[in-house]
Amino acid sequence: MTKTPDSLRSARWFAPDDLRAFGHRSRFMQMGYGPEDWKGKPVIAIINTWSDVNQCHSHFKQRVEDVKRGVLQAGGFPLELPAISLSEPIVKPTTMLYRNLLAIETEELIRSHPVDGAVLMGGCDKTTPGLVMGAVSAGLPFIYVPAGPMLRGNWKGKVLGSGSDSWKYWDERRAGNVTDAQWLELEGGIARSHGTCMTMGTAATMMGIAESVGLTLPGASSIPAPDANHPRMCAASGRRIVEMIWEDLTPAKMLTRAHFENGIMTAMAMGCSTNAIIHLVAMSRRAGCAIGLEDFDAASRKVPVIANIRPSGDTYLMEDFYYAGGLPAMLKRIEQYLKLEVITVNGKSMGENIATAEVYNDDVIRPLSNPIYAEGALAVLRGSLAPNGVVIKPSACAPNLLKHTGPALVFDDYPSMKKAVDDPDLDVTAEHILVLRNAGPQGGPGMPEWGMLPIPTKLVKQGVRDMLRLSDARMSGTSYGACMLHCSPEAYIGGPLALVKTGDMISVDVAARTIHLEVSEDELAARKAAWTPPPPRFERGYGWMFSKHILQADQGCDFDYLETDFGAPVAEPDIF
Repeated sequence: MTKTPDSLRSARWFAPDDLRAFGHRSRFMQMGYGPEDWKGKPVIAIINTWSDVNQCHSHFKQRVEDVKRGVLQAGGFPLELPAISLSEPIVKPTTMLYRNLLAIETEELIRSHPVDGAVLMGGCDKTTPGLVMGAVSAGLPFIYVPAGPMLRGNWKGKVLGSGSDSWKYWDERRAGNVTDAQWLELEGGIARSHGTCMTMGTAATMMGIAESVGLTLPGASSIPAPDANHPRMCAASGRRIVEMIWEDLTPAKMLTRAHFENGIMTAMAMGCSTNAIIHLVAMSRRAGCAIGLEDFDAASRKVPVIANIRPSGDTYLMEDFYYAGGLPAMLKRIEQYLKLEVITVNGKSMGENIATAEVYNDDVIRPLSNPIYAEGALAVLRGSLAPNGVVIKPSACAPNLLKHTGPALVFDDYPSMKKAVDDPDLDVTAEHILVLRNAGPQGGPGMPEWGMLPIPTKLVKQGVRDMLRLSDARMSGTSYGACMLHCSPEAYIGGPLALVKTGDMISVDVAARTIHLEVSEDELAARKAAWTPPPPRFERGYGWMFSKHILQADQGCDFDYLETDFGAPVAEPDIF
């Protein structure tokens, strides 16, 4: 033990013999607590992102009691503090608009309350990075409890994957191959338990990354939400946070650049969501251990995709991944690429945590000698159209599109694009590159998941199921296809994407990591001179603040003033 009872942070509120501490104690006694609850004990904030509108976290109302049980077992005092829940499919225009708000709320909840450490309860896409970013900045010991994936979907005896099969069967419906009655059946079968998407979407990706960075108990990220091991993991996390406080295992003492490099390697092997780049970059910068797009691209050249999980894989889902050994087993397979010496929240090294891990199904978690994709899940392209990078997921797109030159078909906003793709007379071929702009961090606003542009109905009926698409938006991690995303700088602030015209030729070469607009510099200069900035998206409120301070995609889309190097650390609150 490094900490002693009198050195606990919470003792500043409860221990003094003065009028202010009297008020603190008496108000806690008003709630039915007594000195036996807090005296000499670590006080644990449980940051719970449950709400009636978050489907991924609908079990958190019960799981928080399991976390509390663990805290009490270890001699701590648990306090549940609710935070914004960020339901990915429900919150509009996009949860990405509010990821940083959750980070702010998490940081200030921890800082302003009489707590010594925190348990973070999240899982739905933006909740993992938002919680972690805030807790890292707050600086107290914390442990992350992942929501876990839902069970497999089912329809007419067919296994359904959330998101991925939504896109698939929507195209079939547009082609006239799925009836209204069948569509309703699909709605009721694709998501049939609590928990996050069970494909390797953003939720599963970020829960896995949190574990690989060392922020969860070993194996926690893979446990399906309805599995009985999940409440046991919650209780174990509650016990462990109490120990972490006595050990004074803060993020500053634990996290290094190597932790985040492990996150990158894990993301590549998982066949991760493209959103992993934005979130992991932001998390690393909060920890003062900045990684960048070049680190992801370097990793993608050497780490193969070995998790045969849709959408990069073609068969299995997260439930299968868990039965095959889960993340520890996959990490064991790629241990040659990992920094095994890094310390994790259980006080042990990554190497110790995966030493005895085994793979129980070699088709779900492939050996390195038989990957589902020889290079990593993501690639970063640069060139005249994306000086600061554009991201593509080669493992989830048609191979013939990895090197392509075609004419642009440009849309300035989502409504015009949506209307056009259903026009049977749209002048488009499979050789075109669909372009959507003004959908980035400021233009969206909030960089919505619009990047998986729908294939025009005219082409769908011809049997086309993939084509190159380019935007400054993001796309759902459950999506697939030849989508180039996060184009930086975004069009809304005058990036080169703003200058593209329909008919311009765009050349893409994923192997060479290049993307170029085949237009002369003189012509681009003339277009730039004629370009006028669009009107502001917000003139008041949170959105106005967001627009003033949001960073670009290659920088992680954090607020500039929240980054670690913006100013001096925030001091402990005064108590007078």
